[in-house]
Amino acid sequence: MNKIVIFGVGLIGGSVALALKKAGSTAQIVGVGRTAESMQTALDLGVIDAATSNVADAVKNADLILIATPVAQTPAILSAIKPHLAASTVITDAGTTKSDVLAYANDVLGTQASQFVGGHPIAGAEKSGVTAASADLYINKNVVLTPDASSKAEAIERVKTLWQSCGAKVSQMPAATHDSIFAAVSHLPHLLAFALVDDIASRPNAEQLFGFAASGFRDFTRIAGSHPEMWRDISLANRTALLSELSAYQAELSKLEQLLKNNDGAGLHALFERASVARNEWGRNQ
Repeated sequence: MNKIVIFGVGLIGGSVALALKKAGSTAQIVGVGRTAESMQTALDLGVIDAATSNVADAVKNADLILIATPVAQTPAILSAIKPHLAASTVITDAGTTKSDVLAYANDVLGTQASQFVGGHPIAGAEKSGVTAASADLYINKNVVLTPDASSKAEAIERVKTLWQSCGAKVSQMPAATHDSIFAAVSHLPHLLAFALVDDIASRPNAEQLFGFAASGFRDFTRIAGSHPEMWRDISLANRTALLSELSAYQAELSKLEQLLKNNDGAGLHALFERASVARNEWGRNQ
């Protein structure tokens, strides 16, 4: 590829740019962002080769466009790039929800949706912005692609190659399957962490509580430091699957509540042991 355009040169998009450079890519990487300040920072750090706010100039002769912004910005970006797309340009994204993004692509791009391949890198950090970007962020991390029946084979292959060049392990699945999985193992944990910190912070003795919080609280709530705008968009975009997961979790909490009310030590031990074994087994495979 000779030219790659990244909308949203933050942690995710910036890390792609740095990973490609580290891998020896000679493609020109053009950044498009919401503020001139963030684009200048990306240029100063050597993350991108050029920056522009002119979508037509950015997209011209692009081999690949990566949308690495909060999911809610995707329709507007697709609408902006559509008039300037060449038939050979491949479009992908890095959003953590996929059914909504696929619907956006089909609605906005029409027949050109065959050039779009949804993607989700399973990597990140609680920090955001280009200053948090890392060339090693995707090494040995999973990236899920969610093409649909209309996606061109060459488009899928180009996006796959992009992520493999960043050091990632690439797999494919339907968008609906992806959203169901990640509602359980990613989106729900973030909601729980946000909710716990919000609860503690809203109490009259919050300062005292935080003062005595230690490693267990820190580990459980680390992801509550994540980007609020991004997680607002994710939560709303995957609302149906997430509501189902919240109901399942509330049922589990009710089970715990009943065990405590019944002073059921054996029941608590059995539940904790099942969870401990499952967690340790998963941890050994990471």
